[in-house]
This record gives sequence, C-alpha cells and structure tokens, in this order.
Amino acid sequence: MAVLPLKEASSLARRSILLQNICLPFHNFGELPIRRPNRAPPTVAKEGPRTNDEIRNAQIQLIDAEGVNQGTVETMVAIKMAMEAGMDLVEISPNTSPPVCKIMDYGKYKYSAQKKAAEARKKQKVVEIKEIKLRPMIDDHDYDVKMRAMQRFFEEGDKVKITLRYRGREMAHQEIGTKLLDKVKADVAEFAKVEQDAKFEGRQVVMVLAPR
Repeated sequence: MAVLPLKEASSLARRSILLQNICLPFHNFGELPIRRPNRAPPTVAKEGPRTNDEIRNAQIQLIDAEGVNQGTVETMVAIKMAMEAGMDLVEISPNTSPPVCKIMDYGKYKYSAQKKAAEARKKQKVVEIKEIKLRPMIDDHDYDVKMRAMQRFFEEGDKVKITLRYRGREMAHQEIGTKLLDKVKADVAEFAKVEQDAKFEGRQVVMVLAPR
C-alpha cells in the first residue's frame, strides 16, 4: 500500500472536509437550513398612462389617430395599427370596460402635458396672510409706509391681517383705535375688502382684509 507524502495527504483531507460542508443539506441537529426571504425591491409605479405592450387587457375600445371611435378591438391588433402608423397606443381612460385607448404620438402628448402642467404651476398662487401691526397713536409717516406695504400685498394676491394693540392707558381711549381702523378700511376700499371685521382678542383688535 502506497503512502502519500504528508503535504498531499493534508491537501486531500482539506478537500474532503470542504466537500462535506458543501454537500450536507442539514445542520448538525438534522434541521433544514434557514432560507432568507427574497427581499426584492418594490416595483416603481409608472408615471403617466400605459402604452403599447404595457396595456394588459385583451380588448380595448379604440380611438384612431383621426379621432374616430373604432369600437371594441383586440389589443394586439390595435398595437399593430399604431406601429404601422408610426405612433403609439395610449390608454386614456383605464377605468372603463373595456378601457379606452387612442393611437397617437406619445412623445408629443407627453411633452404637451408637461408644458400645460408647468404653465398651471406658474399661474397657481398660494394665498398668504401678511400681518401689519398698528398702534392707536401711529404717526403719519409710519402709517404711509404700512399702507404702501399693504397695497403691495394686495397686488400680489395676499390677504392682510391688521393687528391694533393697546398698551396701558390706551385701553381707556379705544375710540382712537376704532377711528384708525375705519381710516384703513376707507383708504384700501379701492383694492381690498373686509373679510373679517375688527374684533377684540385680549388687549388687541384684529381685522382681516382680502384683495378685491
């Protein structure tokens, strides 16, 4: 019987142990190995309508490139018609049965939709409420400065909350503050209206004006 050199015997022993570890389907205690769940990344929802082979319905209601309703058509036939016209089949009403699809140039449609959305965002104005603080004994210069600021707010489409605060003995002369608020209403009557009339909140009077 041939005796292997020590180096070769050691190499064979290591290979034998490695093969045993790979081939054994069970742990030491006879239990099946634990499989980790396959954590696939969540599918990303597609923005915009489904097009061409993304449309999974067997049949659709077809509007051709000229806008003519062709009735119920097999989806594959409609896709072929769109391809022959050099266009796309676009699902425009997915909630009907069958869904309504139209043959169109989807690239141009998408560009037009994005342009309209951008224009709508430009036109959209978020109305803010700006605050102007007054004192019953305000001087003419400060009053004019605050009135110019108020007019600018109205021109930008914002509302204005006027806060008139009384201090100390001023509470005994509330008629001065009332006259001041009446003056404000008269001076802005051309471009603003009263949304919330003057009312007391503690030691201050609050009035809200909105642009006309």
